[in-house]
Amino acid sequence: MSFPMEEVEIKHSGSKELELFCQQQNEGCKINDEESEGSYSQQSCGDTMPKQESNEAEVTELLEKGFVEYGCSHYRRRCRIKAPCCGEIFDCRHCHNESKNNINVDQKLRHDLPRHQVSQVICSLCGTEQETSKRQYHCDGCGICRIGGRENFFHCYKCGCCYSILPKNSHPCVEGAMHHDCPICFEFLFESRYDVTVLPCGHTIHTDCLKEMRNHFQYACPLCSKSVCDMSKVWEKFDKEIAATPMSELYQNKMVSILCNDCGKKSEVRFHVLARKCPNCKSYNTRQTRG
Repeated sequence: MSFPMEEVEIKHSGSKELELFCQQQNEGCKINDEESEGSYSQQSCGDTMPKQESNEAEVTELLEKGFVEYGCSHYRRRCRIKAPCCGEIFDCRHCHNESKNNINVDQKLRHDLPRHQVSQVICSLCGTEQETSKRQYHCDGCGICRIGGRENFFHCYKCGCCYSILPKNSHPCVEGAMHHDCPICFEFLFESRYDVTVLPCGHTIHTDCLKEMRNHFQYACPLCSKSVCDMSKVWEKFDKEIAATPMSELYQNKMVSILCNDCGKKSEVRFHVLARKCPNCKSYNTRQTRG
């Protein structure tokens, strides 16, 4: 499953292509790129990127344009908000409240910004004003705003993060699962801008890092060594290989102690040079501990 980790932002770009994309009209968000061959089509206001014919490197450059270069002392982001109470533009609600509750302001005019009523945001790069359209909500447990609709997510206080509502009653909880580094690239997951996957064991990892592991035929969690997917078909092939490769008479009755990485059970099994099978869960994801 994937989770949006970044605070609320809008479409942005310092380049001509994405600046055109940000010029939204009241009747829709249709844009025309004269330099392309029709690679952009009509987009809804909630779309994050137009249809792409450019390569991945160009798209990444557009997304990272101006990253952490804009914002205020409270938030580093590439959008500003239009206050629904006074119609003025500020970097964030804290900037508004500090300005409007200043000692130099008439006491009768002092007020706080009703943050849940904010409906207009302005791109800091191209200045385009647009409606919020990503179904933002504030999670008190995470302490930040997320996108996707509050009804589609729940906050797990043990794991310390918001997850999709689908595995609410079945996901494995690991204390502070999201508050550590990715075991592959070592980026702090809670603040990561990239998709995160929860493994069957409950540990978390970047989705792209998990794909890279599989490309290198690594199917065990880097933290606890449990299988990250259904390996039953692979274990069946191991059964056939072991059956076709009998051990020499010297080792046929040799017993060794093993620990199963998948179920955690300890047992004694016959030694085989290829692998040792757990009698409890039938997994070959085991390690020899003695013998």
